[in-house]
Amino acid sequence: MAPERDLFSYPKYWAECYGTAPFLPMSRKEMDQLGWDSCDVILVVGDAYVDHPSFGMAVVGRMLEAQGYRVGMICQPDWHSKTDFMQLGKPNLFFGVSAGNMDSMINRYTADKKLRHDDAYTAGDIGGKRPDRAVTVYTQRCKEAYKEVPVIIGGIEASLRRIAHYDYWSEKVRRSVIFDAKADILIYGNAERPLIEVAHRIASGVPISDIQDVRGTAVIRKEPLPGWRGVDSTAIDKIGKIDPIFNPYGADDVGCSSYSEFAKAGIDLSKPAEVEAKPIMVQPARQKPWEQTYVKLPAFEQVSVNKPLYAHASRILHQETNPGCARAIMQRHGDRHIWVNPPAFPLSTEEMDLVFGLPYQRVPHPVYGNAKIPAYEMIKTSVNVMRGCFGGCSFCSITEHEGRIIQSRSKESIMQEIADIRDKVPGFTGVISDLGGPTANMYKLRCQNPKAEQTCRRPSCVYPTICEHMDTDQSPTVELYREARALPGIKKVLIASGVRYDLAVEDPNYVRELVQHHVGGYLKIAPEHTENGPLSKMMKPGMGAYDKFKEMFDRFSKEAGKEQYLIPYFIAAHPGTTDLDMVNLALWLKERDFKLDQVQNFYPSPMANATTIYHTEMNSLKNINKANAEVVAVPKGERQRRLHKAILRYHDPKGWPQIREALIKMGLKHLIGRSKGCLVPEESKDEQFKKPLKGGKPALSRHTGLNPAAKAIAKTAKKPFSASAANTAGSKPKAKGSSKNTQRVKG
Repeated sequence: MAPERDLFSYPKYWAECYGTAPFLPMSRKEMDQLGWDSCDVILVVGDAYVDHPSFGMAVVGRMLEAQGYRVGMICQPDWHSKTDFMQLGKPNLFFGVSAGNMDSMINRYTADKKLRHDDAYTAGDIGGKRPDRAVTVYTQRCKEAYKEVPVIIGGIEASLRRIAHYDYWSEKVRRSVIFDAKADILIYGNAERPLIEVAHRIASGVPISDIQDVRGTAVIRKEPLPGWRGVDSTAIDKIGKIDPIFNPYGADDVGCSSYSEFAKAGIDLSKPAEVEAKPIMVQPARQKPWEQTYVKLPAFEQVSVNKPLYAHASRILHQETNPGCARAIMQRHGDRHIWVNPPAFPLSTEEMDLVFGLPYQRVPHPVYGNAKIPAYEMIKTSVNVMRGCFGGCSFCSITEHEGRIIQSRSKESIMQEIADIRDKVPGFTGVISDLGGPTANMYKLRCQNPKAEQTCRRPSCVYPTICEHMDTDQSPTVELYREARALPGIKKVLIASGVRYDLAVEDPNYVRELVQHHVGGYLKIAPEHTENGPLSKMMKPGMGAYDKFKEMFDRFSKEAGKEQYLIPYFIAAHPGTTDLDMVNLALWLKERDFKLDQVQNFYPSPMANATTIYHTEMNSLKNINKANAEVVAVPKGERQRRLHKAILRYHDPKGWPQIREALIKMGLKHLIGRSKGCLVPEESKDEQFKKPLKGGKPALSRHTGLNPAAKAIAKTAKKPFSASAANTAGSKPKAKGSSKNTQRVKG
C-alpha cells in the first residue's frame, strides 16, 4: 500500500510558472488569455462552475492548480455528442469526471421517481442540464473524444457506486459504476489525498494501468494485488446456520460428564499443563491483521439475485470504512474484479486550512452573467468548518463518503473566511447564514482513545448510546460561535446545519449559546420519527433525547426573553415503518399542533444501510442468518408510500379519503371524527358530491339529482372539518409535556 503524504509536500509540476488563474478556464479564449497552449487536467462536471469551497469540483480544481497543474473546466456539457468534450483540447494528463455536488439521479428525480423541472446547481434553476447517470455518460464521451487519455471518476455519484449496488430507479442491482463507465480509476470519498497522489504519478510517467495501490481508489483487476492475503467475507460475518464447533477430541461431544474420564486417567484439567522451558526468541514486529489483507465479497452475479448475500455484502462494506483498520475489498464481476483499496486517511487541521485557503473567487464564473444559481445563493455567506460525521444514520451516506472521523479547520482559518465573506461577497448584509458542515455540533469532536479510534468498526459513535470514548465537550464550538459573532461587521451568525440534539444535551453550555444567539426564531432539527420500529432502523435516538433538548431550548429561550420554536423534520415510508407507526407519529404531531407542509418520503440512495434494508427487507444492521433473519416491514409501491406521506400531512384534506380508508382497514375507525382525539374528520357533503360512483359513472355535482341512498348519506353527513392554515414548515407548537403522554394506538 502506497504511503500517505502531506497534501502540499509534493514537488510542484513544471507548469506552476503560469501562476494562479482568476477563474479556472472554461473556453479556449480564457486559455489564450492565460497563455496556455493546453490543459494538463480537464474536469468535466454536471454542475455550473462556482469558484467556492462548498463546490467539490472547485476544490479539486484549485487543489490541482496548487500542485502546479493547468486545470480547465467543462461544466454541464451537451452530452449527446463528443463536441463539447473537445472544446478545451486534449488534456496532457487526464480527464476528471464528476456528476457534481449531487447524485445525478437524485438531482433529476423526486423520491416518487417524478422528473424534477428545476436544478439548484444550474444557472437559472433550469432542469435537464445533465444526463441520467452523468458519470457514466460523461466518461464515455471523454473516451470518444480522446480514447488514449485516462479518465478518473469521483464525486458522490461514483463514490456511492463503487461496488455492486441496488439501484432504486431501475429496481435492480447494478455493477460497480467503473465497469459501466469504462473509467480507469474511481476515487471515493473526499478526493484531495488520492487524487494528488495519482496526478503526480501520472505526471512522472507512470502508466495509469500501473497505479493500483492508492488508498481511496478503486480499480479493475484480474487478480488481487501481489503479496496480499485474502479472507472470504463469510468468515467475518457468517451467513446462515452456524455449525457446531468441531470437537478436537473425537466424534463425540465432550460434555461435563466427560471430564471424569480424564480424571480416571490422572489428568487434572484444572491445572495448566507442564511444558519444557525454552529460550525466549526475539520476534519481529507482527503485521497488523488488516494490513495487506483483502476481503472477498460475494460476486456481482450472486448479490444481484440473492438478497441475503446482498445484505451480507453491504454489512461487510460498512465494516470496512475506518481508515485505521479497513481492509481492501474485492468483488468479482464476470471474469474481472473490482478492487477497492482501504479509505484514504483524513486531512489534518493544517491540510484543511490550506485547502479552504486556496484562492477561490467565491462567486460563479462570469459566463453565467446575472443568472442566479440557487445552490450558490443558499451557501454564499455560509462557512464549512468541518467534514465527516460519526452519527451513522442508516439513510445517510456521509459515513460511506466522508467517513466517521471529524476533520476540523482551525479557528483562525474560519475567522479569515468570515472576514473574506464580509469584505468580498457582493451585497453582504452582515449575516453569516451557517457555521457548520454535515452536522452543526461535531466541530473538533474525536474519539479520546487513539487505539480505539484506529480499530473501531462501529457504524455509529452515538447509537444506540454515545460511546464512552467519544468526546462530547462542545466548548470549542461555543468559542468559535462567540468569536465569530464578535467580529466587526458581523451582525448575526445563524446555524443552519442539522444539530445532533442527543449530542447537544451532553453540553448545556452549547445549547445555551446556540439558542440565545444563533436561532432566527425557528430551529430545525430532525427526530425523523417517534416510534421505536423505524428509529431502530434509522439508527436514531428515541424521543427522550428530543424531549430533553426541547426542555433546554424552551428554558434558554425564556432566559433570553425570546419567543422561539423548534421545527421537527420527519421521514415517511422509511424501512421499518408500519402504517400504525405513521398513525402514532401523526397523533404526536396533531397533539402539538404541528402541520408539516414540507415533508419527505424515504429516498433509497445508493449504498446507504437503509437502502439495503429497503431492497432486501432484512435487517442488515444485524448478522444475516437465513434461518431467522429479522424481516423488516418496508413501505413499497406508490400507494403505500403516498399513504405514509398523507398521514404525515394529516391536516391536508387531499389525503383524508386515503387516510380514512386505511384507518378503517386497521380497525381504527374511532380516529375518524371531529373530537380532539381524532386524526381526520369524517367525510363531508362536498366530498360525497365529488366522489365518483362505482362502475366509472360521472361524479355527482351539487346540481345533480341524488338517488335515495345518496340522499340518506347526505342527510346524515356533518359539517366539514376546518384545518388551520399551515406554516411553511409547521405552526407554533403547543407541546404541553413529553412524548410519553402522547395518545397512542395499538394494532
